[in-house]
Amino acid sequence: MEQTEQRFMQAFKGQFWGVLRWEQLDTLWDAIRADVEGGWYIYALSEKVPDMPASREQVQHFIQEIDHLLRQEHAEDYCGIVYADDLKKPQFVKIFDPEQLGSVCGSSGKTILPGWLLCKVKPTYLSDVLPATQSRKRWWRRLFN
Repeated sequence: MEQTEQRFMQAFKGQFWGVLRWEQLDTLWDAIRADVEGGWYIYALSEKVPDMPASREQVQHFIQEIDHLLRQEHAEDYCGIVYADDLKKPQFVKIFDPEQLGSVCGSSGKTILPGWLLCKVKPTYLSDVLPATQSRKRWWRRLFN
């Protein structure tokens, strides 16, 4: 495994904190928006691994759209489907798809992969374990095409 893959997998398997309340999600988005350094990769696991970090505008657009999708499709009074390595200064964020939750915590014995990642380390291909629905593929392509 090359060094980039090792860094990514170490970050991916690291410790994460759950964003339990919608207000916490707002705070997390604000922290990402305030990150003047940028360098965020946006990776939909059902799509090609990005070669380059997203532009500031792409990150803003993604946050706006994914926030809308999560609040619309995860019709709960709590969030609980977004996880970050640090809630105040995030470097890695896992966003689970409300359409394919299963048991995110892994108690079912199956690992559920997130639908999307926002991360500062260049991602590597994970697998085809979680094929996206056609509606998700259309949603993703509408964002960046």
